[in-house]
Amino acid sequence: MKDRYKETVAGLTEKELFFHLVATQILLLTISAILGMILFDSLNEFQDLLIWDDSRVITIGIGAGAAVVAFDLLLMKYLPPSYYDDGGLNERIFRNKKTYQIAVIAAMVAISEEILFRGIIQTNTGLIISSLIFALVHYRYLFNWFLFSNIVLLSFFIGYIYMVTNNLLVTIMMHFFIDFLLGLFINFRARAANGGT
Repeated sequence: MKDRYKETVAGLTEKELFFHLVATQILLLTISAILGMILFDSLNEFQDLLIWDDSRVITIGIGAGAAVVAFDLLLMKYLPPSYYDDGGLNERIFRNKKTYQIAVIAAMVAISEEILFRGIIQTNTGLIISSLIFALVHYRYLFNWFLFSNIVLLSFFIGYIYMVTNNLLVTIMMHFFIDFLLGLFINFRARAANGGT
């Protein structure tokens, strides 16, 4: 199963890979809209989860995101590369992108996933269910015990941050910052391996 997944990823062109990424985010937002109409009494009830004039969006969102990335990079330095083998998808997504493209991808993923998993599911079912669903949706990590454990812990951490702050913008910022920094790292590493081109 893992080998078939790797072959599928390797067989996709850059355009196909990007199309699948965007389609997945649109699907998550569509599911969010449907569940939101069922689980919330009004749009205002959902909008109350987004507190714009909250300094924690920057302090906790960026601070917690940076801490996660620092810890992850430390582990990458000392653990075998096989522990971080996701079938090559993250590298394919980020290796040839410009900084603004990495930012757009990170924002798109952070917004769609946090709206669904924290804003809709966690608000209505709690931390445990939303965190487990979040981990299971990251299907490619199921093939690697370390990455799966990592995504489960990360999901619980992001969910905990949401539970403490009651502000979806904090976790959107945190998720964005994690994906953006790791995307930059993957891009930088790929460029360095190709002689800086």
